[in-house]
Amino acid sequence: MASRAVVPLQKPRGEVKKNAPAEGRTRRVLQDIGNLVVTNAQAAAEKNKKLITEGVDAVAGNGVGVGKGRAATKLVVPQKNVIKKPIPKEVIVISSDEEDGGNCAGGRKSRGREVSSKKENVRTFTSTLTARSKAACGLTNKPKDPVENIDSGDVDNELAVVEYVDDMYNFYKHAEDSSKLHDYMATQPDINAKMRSILVDWLIEVHRKFELMPETLYLTINIVDRFLSVKSVSRRELQLVGISSMLIASKYEEIWAPEVNDFVCISDNAYIREQILVKEKTILEKLEWLLTVPTPYVFLVRYIKASIPSDKEMENTVFFLAELGLMHYPAVTAYCPSKIAASAVYAARCTLGRSPIWTRTLEHHTGYSEDQLKGCADLLVSLHSAAAEGKLKAVYRKFSCSERGAVALQIPAKGLPSKSLN
Repeated sequence: MASRAVVPLQKPRGEVKKNAPAEGRTRRVLQDIGNLVVTNAQAAAEKNKKLITEGVDAVAGNGVGVGKGRAATKLVVPQKNVIKKPIPKEVIVISSDEEDGGNCAGGRKSRGREVSSKKENVRTFTSTLTARSKAACGLTNKPKDPVENIDSGDVDNELAVVEYVDDMYNFYKHAEDSSKLHDYMATQPDINAKMRSILVDWLIEVHRKFELMPETLYLTINIVDRFLSVKSVSRRELQLVGISSMLIASKYEEIWAPEVNDFVCISDNAYIREQILVKEKTILEKLEWLLTVPTPYVFLVRYIKASIPSDKEMENTVFFLAELGLMHYPAVTAYCPSKIAASAVYAARCTLGRSPIWTRTLEHHTGYSEDQLKGCADLLVSLHSAAAEGKLKAVYRKFSCSERGAVALQIPAKGLPSKSLN
């Protein structure tokens, strides 16, 4: 056994060299996957020598006997087994890059990083055109639209119905067009706009006396105007139309509505119970029982909420200016309820010196720009200026008390700004 172990170490040297180049090529082909580059012939010879030594050691370790004529065959078989041994994937990555100074795989990795960085920096043709268009229109330096979510605090409030509150107000905006008032005084032979203002002034006093909800007042005036626009009324029945309209609105809005006898007493027995009930039925028939209509109050609640920051002073000032507009016949016929409500908010912010006067949040929720509100807001400010000296002072007295913050005593806005929207 000892002699057999010595013979294969000496004998096959010359014969193995015949197959050594082939084995070297096979090994180099496998290493070419990792981009192996043999720098010189000396390095190749040393590598082949190392491979032969490993093959011989493998044969000796397996205890294979080698004869004189079959030495080369016995050496080649285990060498092939070594070559065909599964090569882990790491061989592809961890190749002879260290010997080559990182010129192959390392260079490829660096080139890959350069290509990826170039791809990240490449701008598409569409993005280039978009950027140029924004620059041409002056939109590049403008901040994002700062519209605030005014319903974020009411997510847990089921009565706020934040899921579809925007859809509701979109419906109100469309519905108010169909119920918008026109100038009906031309069809009233016995009454005029001044008599209507006197009636509304008295209804505000009655509403305050009965301590009714704000919705009731706005619906009462809406019913009066809609009925007068389709039916001629004598001067003697105008007050009857007013109290009958308030009776209908109270039944619609209030939990505990006043009784018919209460209205008989408040009118100083000018009408009897039967007259009020008959007029109530007549009004409902003329209006086709349509009572769910958008009044200024519906929009006031929403717009006051959008007037950030909103406080009690702002709320009282807005309602004060809105009720001044309800008494003024040209205001209710020239402007729709949503514009009166938005103009009241705009005029109130001017009166209280809020800055900015009109925000993007208000413009988003009201649907009106500053320029669209100037005419109605100027009218409300002029009514505020004349309220203290006017003969009809129900609204002025109502908002001069401490319960309403005495907002009627504030100095009216001197002039509306040209533009303040940011």
